[in-house]
Amino acid sequence: MTEIDFITSLHTSTQRDYLARVNAHDKAACSEIACQFGEEYWDGPRHLGYGGYRYDGRWRSVAQAMVDHYALPDDAKILDVGCGKGFLLYEFTQVLPDCTVTGLDVSDYAIAHAKPEIQSAITPGHANTLPYPDDHFDLVYSINALHNLLLPDLFSAVHEMQRVSHRAKHIVVEAYRNEREKMNLMYWQLTCRAFHTPDEWRWLYEQCGYDGDYSFIYFE
Repeated sequence: MTEIDFITSLHTSTQRDYLARVNAHDKAACSEIACQFGEEYWDGPRHLGYGGYRYDGRWRSVAQAMVDHYALPDDAKILDVGCGKGFLLYEFTQVLPDCTVTGLDVSDYAIAHAKPEIQSAITPGHANTLPYPDDHFDLVYSINALHNLLLPDLFSAVHEMQRVSHRAKHIVVEAYRNEREKMNLMYWQLTCRAFHTPDEWRWLYEQCGYDGDYSFIYFE
């Protein structure tokens, strides 16, 4: 396993008021709504989720960096586990026009409002049981999704990502390195179920036999 970062620059471009997140609204009630992963989470007010998750091209540089780093072939098969509206999947089709992209997400709303060009490539499903053959994909990745799972499903999901990839794998999750980052994570998150340090995440990956790459999102 290797730690390699592709998205911190996107994460840190957003300003966050952590205290307002817990003081301005009933945080527990907001989390209950967000965990339905419906319209309110994706396109409702900011205290319920993204505050409007719309395509703006910011994921193009991530797709290009991943293609370059993993030396993906022109006809690569790529899977996004927890793809949301599929914006990164779309960017892969722009960087690699001959690639085949596949997405999976638990949110019917996100799929219904996915980028039109790749919407048909996204199916509803859960990360704990991926409906794909062994060793099928050149790249399997999950960005900001697996920390939303409880441990039994989390272990299954990591096992599944390992199973369906014959080549590159990458997982991005939220983590904390100190008490300040832990508090900020707890203040900001709405859907997180797995709160771990980097060492704990690495231990979990090892227990699952995962040999892919990984990185972490921190709330500094």
